[in-house]
Amino acid sequence: MNYEEFEDNDSLEIFKKSGGSILMTSIDNLLNWGRSNSVWPLTFATSCCGIEMMAAGASRHDFARFGIEVYRATPRQADVIVVAGTIVHKMAPILKRLYDQMADPKYVIAMGACAISGGPFFYNSYSVVRGVDHVIPVDVYVPGCPPRPEALLYGVMQLQRKIQTESIREPRKANDNLL
Repeated sequence: MNYEEFEDNDSLEIFKKSGGSILMTSIDNLLNWGRSNSVWPLTFATSCCGIEMMAAGASRHDFARFGIEVYRATPRQADVIVVAGTIVHKMAPILKRLYDQMADPKYVIAMGACAISGGPFFYNSYSVVRGVDHVIPVDVYVPGCPPRPEALLYGVMQLQRKIQTESIREPRKANDNLL
């Protein structure tokens, strides 16, 4: 690239004067870069979407290359909870408790039609919750019945984009989106 075509020549001159050993960024960009590229998930899989979620973590799709690592066994070590499958009213308090035990900032991905809207089971059953957003706030919805592992990877990338827009000056309030 020619010098004239490069649009940030002032920063390039400062970089040359310093000997190439400085890094210019904001605290928000640095924190968001770290948070978005090291997302630790907690699984809450109850149905067939859980099989697709496991496939997303297997070697064929390998979501570790996107910065999302091994599913954690405890909510205290997780940043995002992936809710996959039908949620019944008996499970709702447990899901809420797991969400409350996660450290801030915490995120939620609703995977599949059952987690998003109760799916086909909501209309014929009194016990199915009509979407996980009635229990905890959802950041990313991944539609499908069940969604393919590629759809979950796309949802994770959308969550990473959302994380990169946050600021430490104005922290988000996760419970504001709760219905």
